[in-house]
Amino acid sequence: MNRELEYMFVQSARVWIPDAEEVWKSAELTKDYKNDDASLQLMLEDGTTIDHKLDPKTKNLPYLRNPDILVGENDLTALSYLHEPAVLHNLKVRFIDSKLIYTYCGIVLVAINPYETLPIYGTDIINAYSGQNMGDMDPHIFAVAEEAYKQMARDERNQSIIVSGESGAGKTVSAKYAMRYFATVSGSASEANVEEKVLASNPIMEAIGNAKTTRNDNSSRFGKYIEIGFDNRYRIIGANMRTYLLEKSRVVFQADEERNYHIFYQLCASANQPEFKNLRLSTANDFLYTRQGRSPVIEGVDDAKELRTTRHAFTLLGINESYQIGLFQVLAAILHLGNVEIKDRDSDSSLIAPNNRHLTAFCELVGVTYQDMSQWLCHRKLKTATETYIKPLPRLQATNARDALSKHIYAKLFNWIVEHVNKALVTNIKQHSFIGVLDIYGFETFEINSFEQFCINYANEKLQQQFNMHVFKLEQEEYMKEQIPWTLIDFYDNQPCINLIEAKMGILDLLDEECKMPKGSDDSWAQKLYNTHLKTCSLFEKPRMSNRAFIIQHFADKVEYQCEGFLEKNKDTVNEEQIHVLKASKFNLLVELFQDEEKATTPTGQVPGTGGRTRLSIKPDKGRDTSSKEHKKTVGCQFRNSLQMLMETLNATTPHYVRCIKPNDFKLAFSFDPKRAVQQLRACGVLETIRISAAGFPSRWTYQEFFSRYRVLMKQKDVLPDKKLTCKNVLEKLVQDQDKYQFGKTKIFFRAGQVAYLEKLRADKLRAACIRIQKTIRCWLARKKYLRQRSAAITIQRFTRGYQARCLAKFMRRTQAATIIQKYQRMCVERKRFRQKQAAALAMQTILRAYMARQKYQALLREHKAVIIQKHVRGWLARCWYKRCLEAIVYLQCCIRRMRAKRELKKLKIEARSVEHFKKLNKGMENKIMQLQRKIDEQNKDNRVISERLVSLESSYASESERMRGELGRLRGVEEDAKNKANQVSSLLEELEKLRKELSVTQQEKKTIEDWAQKYRDEMEKMVSELKDQNGLLKKEKDDLNRMIQEQSQQMTEKMTRAIAQETQQLETDLNEERSRYQNLLTEHLRLEEKYDDLKEELAHSKNVSKPGHRRTDSTHSSNESEYTYNSEYAELEDGSRVGEDVTRGMDTSLTLKLQKRVTELEQEKQSLRNELENKEEQFQRARARDDAQFRKARGAELEYESLKRQELESENKKLRHDLAEMRQSLLGGAAASAGAPGSPAYKVLLDQLNASCEELEVRKEEVLILRSQLVSQKEAMHHKDEKETMTEPSVFAQDVNKLKDADELKQAYVGLKDTNRSPRSVRPALEVSDLLSRLRSAAPDLHRLNEDGELWLVNQGLKETTRLLEQQLQTQRRTYDSEVESLRGELQNVKEENNRQQQLLAQNLQLPPEARIEASLQHEITRLTNENLDLMEQLEKQDRTIRKLKKQLKVYSKRIGEMGAGHTEGQTSPGQMVEEPIHPVNIPRREKDFQGMLEYKKEDEMKLVKNLILELKPRGVAVNLIPGLPAYILFMCLRHSDYVNDDQKVRTLLTSTINSIKKILKKRGDDFETVSFWLANTCRFLHCLKQYSGDEVFMKHNTSRQNEHCLSNFDLAEYRQVISDLAIQIYQQLVKCMENILQPMIVSGMLEHETIQGVSGVKPTGLRKRTSSIADEGTYTLDSILRQLSAFHSTMCQHGTDPELIKQVVKQLFYIIGAVTLNNLLLRKDMCSWSKGMQIRYNVSQLEEWLRDKGLMNCGAKETLEPLIQAAQLLQVKKKTDEDAEAICSMCHALTTAQIVKVLNLYTPVNEFEERVSVSFIRTIQTRLRDRCESPQLLMDTKMIYPVTFPFNPSSLALETIQIPTSLNLSFLTRV
Repeated sequence: MNRELEYMFVQSARVWIPDAEEVWKSAELTKDYKNDDASLQLMLEDGTTIDHKLDPKTKNLPYLRNPDILVGENDLTALSYLHEPAVLHNLKVRFIDSKLIYTYCGIVLVAINPYETLPIYGTDIINAYSGQNMGDMDPHIFAVAEEAYKQMARDERNQSIIVSGESGAGKTVSAKYAMRYFATVSGSASEANVEEKVLASNPIMEAIGNAKTTRNDNSSRFGKYIEIGFDNRYRIIGANMRTYLLEKSRVVFQADEERNYHIFYQLCASANQPEFKNLRLSTANDFLYTRQGRSPVIEGVDDAKELRTTRHAFTLLGINESYQIGLFQVLAAILHLGNVEIKDRDSDSSLIAPNNRHLTAFCELVGVTYQDMSQWLCHRKLKTATETYIKPLPRLQATNARDALSKHIYAKLFNWIVEHVNKALVTNIKQHSFIGVLDIYGFETFEINSFEQFCINYANEKLQQQFNMHVFKLEQEEYMKEQIPWTLIDFYDNQPCINLIEAKMGILDLLDEECKMPKGSDDSWAQKLYNTHLKTCSLFEKPRMSNRAFIIQHFADKVEYQCEGFLEKNKDTVNEEQIHVLKASKFNLLVELFQDEEKATTPTGQVPGTGGRTRLSIKPDKGRDTSSKEHKKTVGCQFRNSLQMLMETLNATTPHYVRCIKPNDFKLAFSFDPKRAVQQLRACGVLETIRISAAGFPSRWTYQEFFSRYRVLMKQKDVLPDKKLTCKNVLEKLVQDQDKYQFGKTKIFFRAGQVAYLEKLRADKLRAACIRIQKTIRCWLARKKYLRQRSAAITIQRFTRGYQARCLAKFMRRTQAATIIQKYQRMCVERKRFRQKQAAALAMQTILRAYMARQKYQALLREHKAVIIQKHVRGWLARCWYKRCLEAIVYLQCCIRRMRAKRELKKLKIEARSVEHFKKLNKGMENKIMQLQRKIDEQNKDNRVISERLVSLESSYASESERMRGELGRLRGVEEDAKNKANQVSSLLEELEKLRKELSVTQQEKKTIEDWAQKYRDEMEKMVSELKDQNGLLKKEKDDLNRMIQEQSQQMTEKMTRAIAQETQQLETDLNEERSRYQNLLTEHLRLEEKYDDLKEELAHSKNVSKPGHRRTDSTHSSNESEYTYNSEYAELEDGSRVGEDVTRGMDTSLTLKLQKRVTELEQEKQSLRNELENKEEQFQRARARDDAQFRKARGAELEYESLKRQELESENKKLRHDLAEMRQSLLGGAAASAGAPGSPAYKVLLDQLNASCEELEVRKEEVLILRSQLVSQKEAMHHKDEKETMTEPSVFAQDVNKLKDADELKQAYVGLKDTNRSPRSVRPALEVSDLLSRLRSAAPDLHRLNEDGELWLVNQGLKETTRLLEQQLQTQRRTYDSEVESLRGELQNVKEENNRQQQLLAQNLQLPPEARIEASLQHEITRLTNENLDLMEQLEKQDRTIRKLKKQLKVYSKRIGEMGAGHTEGQTSPGQMVEEPIHPVNIPRREKDFQGMLEYKKEDEMKLVKNLILELKPRGVAVNLIPGLPAYILFMCLRHSDYVNDDQKVRTLLTSTINSIKKILKKRGDDFETVSFWLANTCRFLHCLKQYSGDEVFMKHNTSRQNEHCLSNFDLAEYRQVISDLAIQIYQQLVKCMENILQPMIVSGMLEHETIQGVSGVKPTGLRKRTSSIADEGTYTLDSILRQLSAFHSTMCQHGTDPELIKQVVKQLFYIIGAVTLNNLLLRKDMCSWSKGMQIRYNVSQLEEWLRDKGLMNCGAKETLEPLIQAAQLLQVKKKTDEDAEAICSMCHALTTAQIVKVLNLYTPVNEFEERVSVSFIRTIQTRLRDRCESPQLLMDTKMIYPVTFPFNPSSLALETIQIPTSLNLSFLTRV
């Protein structure tokens, strides 16, 4: 042990240490551990270094972590180290990283609630888990259900699935999915939808028993145990439900953020519905019982919709509408009762206000009186020995009594509903076994725990005890089975805790005793508990701070219970007077709720089942009288008894455990709280399972697996032939402690941690080997790289030095040459520069001097002009200054005067205010006014004078300004003149200089022109050469353009081809979908047909049992008839069922109803298709009517004429009736025997009548020709009318007798009938004309049988058919005429187009040069002649085909004429001879060569033929010794003879017998592959023969001339070809199912589990759920098994002569099944998703492709069906790290859906430590990139999908006349013709 510890606790070893937040935290050792160390040096994952102290007493080391390859295992027991942190970490990794919610823990399935809807519960997942072993697939609730179902069928023992967990953990959902699995897999025995009823009980129970809590939106507030019953064939026949401890207190009280039961809110949400108006409901916030939690709405839940679902479930379970309304009425009454307000009257009494509207509503709803209910709500009756008192109740007690009544009514209602649910699920069929699903509350502990939590935890104690015993028992059985020594495993036994609760003087006993005490209370009961158990039981404790509570040490935790309310809840008392009031109700349903259970009636009217029912919830016994209420059982007693019954049931079954875990308290999706999880793991027993497993030998390996895994730890000398001995020797060397392992018979058992120790040894060995391999390879690579670099360096140096020497020599030469060039170049440059500088200096001097002179002159001129300007400006400025000064002085004077005036005015104003001044002013006011007026006049006059002076001054100023302007203009003109003269001087000088320059320029231009002329010559020559080059380029471009045009046309052609191919592919896809739909409908129809046949046989059997003398009527109906006469057959079935009503009265008619419904659906679909066809035909007819409108107008006159002819025909008809009556009278007149002899009056009358009819016939022929046009328009009506007529209606015969003419007409009509009536639907044999005439000539008594067999009707039908022939000829001529007109129009249009094209070509040719024109004309002529030649050849081929067709028709007509001539000769026999001699059939001799290839048989030998050739034929002997398809050839040759002799009934019966016999043999031996394959090949060959010899040109083109002679001549069997094609489809589907059943067990083992490449994939440790070993044992299937089976299939089908195209379709279907099954298992198996498994799959797929290549089937599409599997294997092998890898995966996996890709990445599991897991971020990247994909969210592939099959025509080259019938077939009664 110390050696192992030193080896394991080394540096880099990882351990678990406790943590307050995360419970357990991972750490890594930074230093090796020594035995005397007191602490460990650890480093946490975040890099923090800590010193972990060890306990000095125990020296317990921390838990070791498991290797990474074991993390994420499906089974917790597969972990090498089994302890709490390992379990918690494994669950967290699976839940958070892999999104896996299920994990095994030994026999327990741990289910973590994801709080999210996952796509893992579909029908495809159910089918994938069906039939699989529990360890072979990933953990799932379906795996547990399948294990229970399989053990029930295998062990003949009842099963139980125990689902437990706390509220919100998902118990109800898990139980629901388990029941859905049973309903889907098993089906129903009675076809009465029992499985649907079982599932329908879920919404009802959730509505009345589930509520929202703080932990769960749909929490079950009761426990239930559902027994699902099965018959002896293990099909569901019914169910039964038991319930436990309904939480009645929730009806009247809810905590914050909680709700009452769902049904109340559903009713309130639907209060506005018409049927609920009488309930007087409103919103949930208006009622006390629904608003206390202040959370009336659940997010995402529509309560109104949920109520509709609940009502539908009620209806499905047989609770009718009236009962439903009654239930809702009771529920509404409870809500109104809760709103009844009770007020205080005084301290000891209370009252209810009169006319309380809620109490009124309650009384009306439940049918009781208001006075009684208000009285007993506030009072109670006390009884003594002698008197009875009525005591008023205080308000608080009255309120409690009201709430108690509400709870009691709801409990009764709950009981009633579940009771009737059970009655609806009961069945008459005897139950053979059952599977129970227990959905019960888990261990609960809250801040305040009361009576409900006590009962719940008591139940969990019992269940935990049963669980521990079962786990221990399984461990013991495993050890005994392997015969290894074992010691008793010490596990926690909670029997003391159970005794504390239920034993004598236990808690429940004391509680019941206290309830019986008159003054019992919770306090006194608590004191009894303290006195009894406090000192005697260690599991019972008293809280320190409370005297009204107690503590119990449960198996999971300590729980403190508050004693308050225990007695009241245990008594569950209700005021009995209130119950009496309710029992007196007028509401029948309420009365029924309070009756005894056996007196209750069912809402469906059925008699309750005889089986016992356990009470729904814990309630007082209703059958007791009030006088014996002291003997009533308490709630605790009842709960203890029902729990005891439950434990007895569970102990009698095989239990399966599902533990539901709630990951967090906030309902967050995929969020994991370690504290909450570990608390539940401790409470639910998972850790106890781990502890029990760890105490023994948890790790188990088979010897083969151990050898394969740890072969690397063995030396070559250690390997012995005996694997068991080898393993023993190696283990003894590797593990020194013998107690660490044990050797069993087939397995090696290891203690906990030993597998991790061995894994570390293996990893170290592999790591050392890897290091050695890396060292050697790196050395080799380094030396190889060094040698390569050295050789490269030497080569580079050699070339570099040579290059440098050459560069140096070249540089020296270039330097010398450059020096010389520079010398001369510099000289030239300097000389040229000097000359340029000299010329420039001279030019600059000249220009500068001239410029200076001009500048000097300009300066003088400017100075002179400036002086003049200055003179005038200075004068103007002086004048301006003077004016401004004058204006300033005037302004200044004005300002001074204004100032003085203001002062004077101020002084005057002051004086004016004085009295004296006022008086003075008043004295001389008038004088002053006059003076002022005069003064104003004077001032006005002065103003006028001043204004006149101002105007004169302005005018003088204006004139002066004009004068000054004129003077200024004159001065400017003088200045301009001076300037012009100066300019003239300078211009003359410039002109002189210009002339000099022009002279020099002219001379220079002359020289330039001469240079230009020379240059122009050169340029012209160059341009000519360039034009020549350009011409060549243009020609080249022309060629390029032509080539480009050709390429574009080719691209357009390819594009069109691709578009056409895509369109064709789309059409093919649509056709395949339609074909698949048709074949599925055909399959469903055939299934219903088989069911119908089975029912008919059962019915006949029951009739035979009841009536021994009764015999079944033989009926042989063809498939075609059964398809079209299904209703009549079904009517016969109903008649038969009515005959045997007394026998089958007790039978379940649900199957018949279901079949009726299905038949109705099929008939409706058929009718819809028929209506659609009629609509299409009607549209076609309307289109034709529009086209024929003009033609009909032109025929108006003819119609009038034809109406006259019809009148004449009617008159002639009356005449014929009169003649016939005379004939009858004459024949009846003579009663003598010789009345019909020749020469008698009757004979003469008849002969005259026939002669007259012959003459009349000739006239009528002309009239028929005239009436042809009318008959065309009436064709459809006559056709439908003729179809409706039957051959056995006397009224039709009576009408047709009157239309007879003479014998020639009879004969002609009959001959026409024979020629035209070729349909196989005719069921009557042919009748000769001579026979008819002989009957007419017979004696008088025979006249009564004149129309006995409908001969006259046949004659009339012949006339009608003749008319139809004429009508068809007219139609044919008209179509021919229309087609000729259309062809002429087409030819005219072609001529016009050809003319236009010729004109275009001519116009184009005229623009071409002569040579090209001739070439184009020749090419055009050749094309025209080629086209004409092709047209002529096509016409020649058409004429040849027409000639062959006419020859064939001529031959047929000549044959018919011969037959008609024979019949006519027979008809001309004398009457006497016909009377005297018997009539014998005339045999016309035929040459032998005309009738070869036919087999003749007698009618009575038909059954023998079918029996020997079909029913008793052995396929193996025929396939080996005889030609392929021989039965088909023989049947067709017999059919040919029946066609040749024109025996329609024989043809019909032969085909019908053949089809029914093939169906019969397939039904009998449908599981035999050889039989199914043989008859598929022969059915297809028979179908091909019907096509090949049908006479259709499409099928005749591959025939020889001899084969064309063998074509059918009389019957068109197109309808039977369709029937046989449908039969072939049925056989094909049966063949696929048969092959699938054979291959199914091989696929997973051969494709996934078997190691085709040995040693590639390692074996990982497994837990208790052992998977199928990948090592090839003797009984396992391998890939070679699959290939051998495929080869056997292929060779058998080839031997049977199956068509090659059909073989390809079969192989494609088989490969699809292989790929789909393999991929589905890969997606559901975590251990298969590894790199090595991907390599195995790709190798296996390559072997399948090689098989296809060997068989020549590579182009059949089978390889494409494996594409999803191939991509999944590639996905397992590619890199999965970077974004580039993600992009590559998205582009590579186009055949996989996003869900499948993500699932594979989540399941990817390394097998060795060298592999890496896929990170969560990488998976998120993949999901982001694939977000835009439009695809189905389905995870698994549909393994039941069958590709639509087609039967391509495959003609046979075998000549029928060469076929010989072997004697081994016993067909000697057949005669070759």
